[in-house]
Amino acid sequence: MSTNEYQVTGMTCGHCEMSVREEVAEIAGVDEIQVSAETGRLVVTGSGEFDDAKVLAAVEEAGYRAVRV
Repeated sequence: MSTNEYQVTGMTCGHCEMSVREEVAEIAGVDEIQVSAETGRLVVTGSGEFDDAKVLAAVEEAGYRAVRV
């Protein structure tokens, strides 16, 4: 299991959380996604290694910016 944490900027509501969750869920190897607009925190857990660049690109595709913490 691999868990990575990111700080996402620009999220303000549950719809924002849903948009990020939907994009990140498309990444192969991702098993669990926790996202909070209140804290800006995104935690991604996978069964194996997954590429940070793909997670960051997925967040950007959803309309937000992220950095790995």
